[in-house]
Amino acid sequence: METSSLITQIFLPLSLAFIMFSVGLELTIEDFKKVALMPKGFFIGALSQILLLPTVAFFLLSLWKIDSSLAVGVMIISACPGGVTSNLMTYFARGDTALSVSLTAIISLLTVFSLPLIVSFSMSHFMGTNTSQEISISKTIYGVFAITTLPVIMGMVVKNRLATIAIKLETHFRLVSSVLFIIILIGAVTAESDNILTYFKQAGLLTLCLNLTMMTLAFLIANMAKVEEKQKKAIVFECGLQNGTLAIFVAVTIIGSNTMMIPGAIYSLLMFPTAIAYLLAVIFKKRKKSQHEY
Repeated sequence: METSSLITQIFLPLSLAFIMFSVGLELTIEDFKKVALMPKGFFIGALSQILLLPTVAFFLLSLWKIDSSLAVGVMIISACPGGVTSNLMTYFARGDTALSVSLTAIISLLTVFSLPLIVSFSMSHFMGTNTSQEISISKTIYGVFAITTLPVIMGMVVKNRLATIAIKLETHFRLVSSVLFIIILIGAVTAESDNILTYFKQAGLLTLCLNLTMMTLAFLIANMAKVEEKQKKAIVFECGLQNGTLAIFVAVTIIGSNTMMIPGAIYSLLMFPTAIAYLLAVIFKKRKKSQHEY
């Protein structure tokens, strides 16, 4: 088996499954109860991610002249849920981590239906019905379920049955998940190293615009809805930090297109500086408020 095939067919799916398992490992039934007791923040975050993010991406693509395969790649990343990174950033910002993990997990479960539909529509719209790169919705549903939904459920089961062990493993699994994400990201960029600059020129500004627009809209909507500060932080990070590993998996493993994975890889590179900038702004605001109180 060739190295590239080994990475896309074995390492990538297993890594993604491990990352999603670690998400489920941090989720309990109590988290769902908290969401039920304070549903406003959850519904704002979920609707922003499931409906608003792909809509904004499609609107930007209607204004941008971009290669059709890259356009589909942009829609793929917009259809992905938040990842482990959004949970970690929310934790650092002292936001509502339970809400962040709940949004990541539940939207990951819903992605099994929403992502295949958005991807199928995008390929039809941007590449035409006669394209040779047809995508099977049923195949995508099966692939996304097996690699994202099932591991999340398994993680929740382990958390429920072996809570003590799960708590000990959470921090280590989160670290391993972050390392795997970085490895996959480096691999994705390296695989297209000859074309990365060209792709970055085409999709870099667009993906950055998508990221900044969504984080800004999430912040404004949460403010208008008068969501509490901790939940607002979680919502902003969830809408700005997408699961780039899943985007790469769908593009390379399910569809079989290296070009389509590029926007996901670029978005994953660009989302860190913007997320860190927001994190620093939150920390600075908190320190300034503390100084005024004294």
